[in-house]
Amino acid sequence: MESPAGRESTDAAEARSVASADDLAHVLRLRIQRSELAPDEWLREVRLCAEFGVGRSIVRRALRTLADDGLIEIEENRGARVSATTVEEVFDLYEVRAALYGLAARFACLRGSDAAIRRMLVNIDRMLSDAAAGVPGEQIIEISEAIFSEMAQSASLDAQKMIEAVRRKTRFHFSYVALAINANTPGPYEYWRRVRAALVERDADKASQAARDILYFMQGEVARIMLARGPRVREDAPLPSPAVPIKRRASANTNRR
Repeated sequence: MESPAGRESTDAAEARSVASADDLAHVLRLRIQRSELAPDEWLREVRLCAEFGVGRSIVRRALRTLADDGLIEIEENRGARVSATTVEEVFDLYEVRAALYGLAARFACLRGSDAAIRRMLVNIDRMLSDAAAGVPGEQIIEISEAIFSEMAQSASLDAQKMIEAVRRKTRFHFSYVALAINANTPGPYEYWRRVRAALVERDADKASQAARDILYFMQGEVARIMLARGPRVREDAPLPSPAVPIKRRASANTNRR
């Protein structure tokens, strides 16, 4: 656990690094992820302006970005406060995202140009190589998102908008997945190898299933880490087990062989 002095040093360094609304949104996003800003805690504009040495316009743009990401809620005439995001809500978001990314992989096989497929293969090889070399999980996630963005280019504009919308809602959970990747877990790489093979064969069904399995892996890891850091669960609904979707779909794959 970081000491109070170390925490103050980190906060001061973060404050000095802020020069834009995007910078401020990034710092606040990290603090929410680290549970330094608790659910329902108010984020007062005056305090943020003073701490980070920026104007209200920058603070308001940063808060709007965090609201779009689902991290905070902005209440008229009251201000902004940290959202009490539950594990259940995150679980459901990844379920939707898995479906959309499966569609993106399918469309890439059916509609993607040969040049586009080659770019995806190059990026997948690069990601697998970086993973084997032990690069930080954040870099792995950046490459994987670039690959999915390339896949989505083959989808309709409406599908692309849906993918981007759900991506924004789950973007702030990427660091949780990065923690899992950095912790020497098996990771989603076997699923990525299946995506690669399916792209080469232009097998839309296999590519779609493998892409969904990548997201099911992320779904389980994010839920696991959120629970380990202090569960945010709706009291009126049971928590779905992160392992069930992965196991259920793996079994379904086996039956199809």
